[in-house]
Amino acid sequence: MAKSQRVTFTGSNGHELAARLDLPEGPILAFVLFAHCFTCSKDFVAARRIAAGLSARGFAVLRFDFTGLGSSEGDFANTNFSSNVEDLLRAVDFLRTHYRAPEIMIGHSLGGAAVLSAAPDIDEVSAVVTIGAPAEAEHVAHNFLPHLDTITEAGEADVNLGGRTFTIRRQFLQDIRDHRVLDRVKGLRKPLLVLHAPTDQTVGIENAAAIFDAARHPKSYVSLENADHLLSEPEDAAYVADVVASWAARYVDTDFEVLEESVSAHLTVAETGQGKFQAIANRGRHRLLVDEPVKVGGLDSGPTPYDYLAIALGACTTMTLRMYAAHKKLDLGRISVEVDHGKVDVSHCEDCGEVSAGRQGRIDRFVRRIRIEGPVPDELQAKLLEIADKCPVHRTLHSDVAIVTRLEPAAEPATITEV
Repeated sequence: MAKSQRVTFTGSNGHELAARLDLPEGPILAFVLFAHCFTCSKDFVAARRIAAGLSARGFAVLRFDFTGLGSSEGDFANTNFSSNVEDLLRAVDFLRTHYRAPEIMIGHSLGGAAVLSAAPDIDEVSAVVTIGAPAEAEHVAHNFLPHLDTITEAGEADVNLGGRTFTIRRQFLQDIRDHRVLDRVKGLRKPLLVLHAPTDQTVGIENAAAIFDAARHPKSYVSLENADHLLSEPEDAAYVADVVASWAARYVDTDFEVLEESVSAHLTVAETGQGKFQAIANRGRHRLLVDEPVKVGGLDSGPTPYDYLAIALGACTTMTLRMYAAHKKLDLGRISVEVDHGKVDVSHCEDCGEVSAGRQGRIDRFVRRIRIEGPVPDELQAKLLEIADKCPVHRTLHSDVAIVTRLEPAAEPATITEV
């Protein structure tokens, strides 16, 4: 099941912006930045459903409230299209600093226009998606046509939009008139997917045609038949998530570098008082016994610490291969991995490669045997071995690792939960 975390970052006007990061249960394929529609919020129903659908398929999705909207700080009246674009760039900086820069950007309605304006300046973005987006930011002015004269002459007017009152100022009108979104589309130079409903009564289908015509290849168009502008029906949002996940897969990290989740809950290990070595590991609702064999003084009541290390490598390998198979639509049978661990003298380790180069003495050696039920084409075997080496645990074992240890006094006796 996917997880949703509340996060905040500083927006273009210095205010704290409220955001949600929807994380998949397993490894992360790529990060996605989602921009909501005009006067909407990160929590409007289609945004939630699309984010949930993408996270269920391995994508981490950051959705946030633009300045002055939803739970974000600031006054909406002081914002404009330019500040929305800058908020997007600040969101990119947040992901880049704390996780990884987004590879996919998705924008709904005016959020789509903002994404088209921001994406050309973000090197890490490899693909862009618009949903019911206008071809120019000025399109939103039709929402307050009866108030245009008042806004122009008096400087501002209170406008009812979707049952809520917003103050629209003259500077907002001028700002949307100054932007040339289609010029940005012409210079996008990134794969683009345009999703639009032919019967959209809010942003007409001619906008999709203008965006598509301005974009360079590769570009794709998908019709959201019978959907309304806000994708109110669950099946429409689910369809968008399916299409985006399938389409984006070919543009995300062609070497299939699986990412690990950056934030996790604490894992604790405590002695049980049973036997000499027995301990219990607690991680959320999961409980696992750790022990040593009888021959070294343990009760043999659970795997050893090194067994768990081998388990981590084996499990990570099966998950990574399965995700690759799904990513490439490969019909692989059941995957199993056998892992042996031991310490060997480097002089006797002919298959240890560059790890043993220039070293003396003994090193840790893991032997991993991958078995896949059913036939595997010869041309695929080498690729599967390459993908296995991209397993995050494999990479951790091969990388320089910092272990920071602190001695902290216990405030109260440790609680031991029986298995």
